[in-house]
Amino acid sequence: MDLIRRILITGANGTLGHATARYFLERDVNCQVFLGVRERRELAEIVVKDFPGRAFLCPLEITSAEAWTNALAGIEAQSGPLNVLINNAAMGDSGSLAEVDMQRVRQLFEVNLFATLELTQVALRQMIERESGTVLFISSIAGRVPMPFLMPYSMSKFALSAAAAGLRAEMDQLKKNVHIAVIEPGAIHTGFNQAMTNRKYAWMGSSSYFAHQAEKMQKQERATFKFLEARSTRGIVKQIVKASEAARPKLRYVSPWIQGFGVRMARIFGV
Repeated sequence: MDLIRRILITGANGTLGHATARYFLERDVNCQVFLGVRERRELAEIVVKDFPGRAFLCPLEITSAEAWTNALAGIEAQSGPLNVLINNAAMGDSGSLAEVDMQRVRQLFEVNLFATLELTQVALRQMIERESGTVLFISSIAGRVPMPFLMPYSMSKFALSAAAAGLRAEMDQLKKNVHIAVIEPGAIHTGFNQAMTNRKYAWMGSSSYFAHQAEKMQKQERATFKFLEARSTRGIVKQIVKASEAARPKLRYVSPWIQGFGVRMARIFGV
């Protein structure tokens, strides 16, 4: 019986991907983690150095079909079939839907939705064939609530969560012991939120409908994130690991729980 669990984490050089990889490796000596990275590799390389023989760099451009195929084939040839795919790679962008360049929105959907689903299809072929595997989609609480000026990102995550829920139902009908779950982080202090919200100010300019209130918007955003953001990734990392290890994972895992609860209450009361 194969006791090794092989886990691929895309976007593994980001704060969340790096923290998740390290947590897996620290708690389970029978796992191997493949860190999907593109250009920046500093954090991922530290993990590989700290866990020799159990953590591996996996060159992976999320929008390249050739890269997906090579990555998964390489993992299987090196170690064996993939047990868990964690779709963590994502990009963020912001701006009003009244004026944002649609090419920016298309690029966001290409990375956050289309490429992620195409990689998942490749991984599912192996999992369905051997009747075992788990796929996790890292979405966002932002995908469940309309958020002014964050809608490009929110829409892509809303679509990803919907896709994951539908795929889960399809795998249930197939009855091949392949499981799908959605992970929805709330506001967590990694720097991602600040970089995403700031991107719109690079292109808005004086002709923007909102140029007259840009300074006020920036101050409000900084204050909001300072108030909302959890200071550690620990909570959401534990949810990712919990979902990956469950014999039958739930559809949705959220952290911080208070933010998820707040979203549910807001929807109930029509806020």
